[in-house]
Amino acid sequence: MAEIRASFWRGHRVLKWTVAALFMLLVALLVSASIALRRAEPFLRARIVESLHNRFHARVELDSFHLSLLHGIQAQGSGLRIWPPAQVEGVNVAPDGGDPLIRLDEFDFHTPLRFHPGKPLHIFVVELKGLDIHMPPKSHFHRATDAAEKPVGKSALITFGVDKIECTDAHFVLETSKPGKLPLDFAISHFELTNAGGGSIRAGSVMHFAADLTNPRPVGIIHSTGTIGPWQNADPGESAIAGEYTFDHADLASFKDIAGILSSTGKYEGTLRDLVVDGDTNTPDFRLTHFGNTMALHTRFHAKVDATNGDTWLQPVDAMLGKSHFTAQGQVVRVIGTDDRGEPISKGHDIALNINIDSGRIEDFLHLASHNSTTLLTGALTMKAALHIPPGPAPVHERLSLKGNFHLDQARFSSPKIQGGITQLSLRGQGLPHEVKHADPDATRSAMEGNFQMATGVINLPVLTYAVPGAVIDLKGTYTVEGGALSFLGTAKLDATVSQMVGGVLGVFLKPANRFFKKDGAGTEIPIHIFGTRESPEFGVDFNRMKHKAPAAEEAKPQASAPAN
Repeated sequence: MAEIRASFWRGHRVLKWTVAALFMLLVALLVSASIALRRAEPFLRARIVESLHNRFHARVELDSFHLSLLHGIQAQGSGLRIWPPAQVEGVNVAPDGGDPLIRLDEFDFHTPLRFHPGKPLHIFVVELKGLDIHMPPKSHFHRATDAAEKPVGKSALITFGVDKIECTDAHFVLETSKPGKLPLDFAISHFELTNAGGGSIRAGSVMHFAADLTNPRPVGIIHSTGTIGPWQNADPGESAIAGEYTFDHADLASFKDIAGILSSTGKYEGTLRDLVVDGDTNTPDFRLTHFGNTMALHTRFHAKVDATNGDTWLQPVDAMLGKSHFTAQGQVVRVIGTDDRGEPISKGHDIALNINIDSGRIEDFLHLASHNSTTLLTGALTMKAALHIPPGPAPVHERLSLKGNFHLDQARFSSPKIQGGITQLSLRGQGLPHEVKHADPDATRSAMEGNFQMATGVINLPVLTYAVPGAVIDLKGTYTVEGGALSFLGTAKLDATVSQMVGGVLGVFLKPANRFFKKDGAGTEIPIHIFGTRESPEFGVDFNRMKHKAPAAEEAKPQASAPAN
């Protein structure tokens, strides 16, 4: 067999030398191509730098650029830096030797080994890794001269058309020139850019994007799609942006004092520095961590966001907490302090809201601020209040301040002892003492209204009016959120006289006493108190105050008050 092969090549010497020559030619072509690529790399690197310089009107640097022909044209680069545009004596430079606007660790792309003069090389995907965009404040940008923005007169030998840009591990920082404001920081795990109009991405075009952002607080991934552009060279922060987002399984426990798993959807539009956001949130297990009771919370909001620092103006929020509907309007802004070295740090958020509860249930709100599942009372609630929560290390119920007025209708106390006392007061106030033994306490509904202030965990009610059939109770006092301590003093004005309240034979003997308790058209006026705690209240008549109560004819004279029992 070996002899046959040797005989074949001896008989076909021309073919053998032809094959050898072709092999040597192929080797020579590969070597030549490799040399040509190495020599072309500096030219293409300079071409990329020049194109980016003309696009951004800024200083551009590229550390390395390499080409290979293993599978078409494969290009790789690293260490790309682009500074913000600035104009100094007609030359774009990095202003004040500052930080680059854009840093890129690596990029690569692939294009088929086909070149047609006058047509761009077609690139399907450019892959970016480690993109860092540091957007300085608006005052840092200086518009270049018109001459600097004119396109380059000479035509390029090689141009590129890109269908898609994909990026992983990106970081976006947006600064503000406002004193005492920290920059807004975004971590973007992945995003894609394509031309919104189809075809290759072009300078000055509107681009479609899809991005996954890592939200630091509450922790979660925001998926967003939309459009961005055209890119504004004079100030990239003024570039238009619009889109939609979804935010799922966000753990509110990353905020102090609250917890729950939030999901949100919405849309936004504006510029990178000034956004208007409309969306919905759902938190089925919202709770204050100090108390632990959960409530379903749904909100629909319209907000203006200063994207330079995350400050938000709610205009307004439409919310449902359990069965209670309310609206809130105001602002949530970051408060900046300094650390031991004098560096600015965020101290938290300052929250100031005007709240309007137009159709609420008092038990929904008390449930959040209670360790127990049973609330102090139930009823239909309307309220207007101003809420303020400054930042600080103390629990939220100690920092929260609230001031306003409310009206509570169809109210019923959950404590049988209090509700029983209210029912007895109502029946005696109507002159029906004989019905007290057989009365159903749950059948007695009452109304309550007043002004209130809440600070350091204590609710102060300087004016509180409580009305039931046959009686009106005027109270003032305090309720402590932590522990539920009650301390109220007041007077009960009843329609019936003392004798009618007692009834029977004893009532007949008490008729002479009626004149001592009649006042301002009320059949009876008596001092009362509510002490104790939410779980163990003490409701009763202050007999000591009654001892010092003068007859009607002498009430104009000042009298010393004894402490209530």
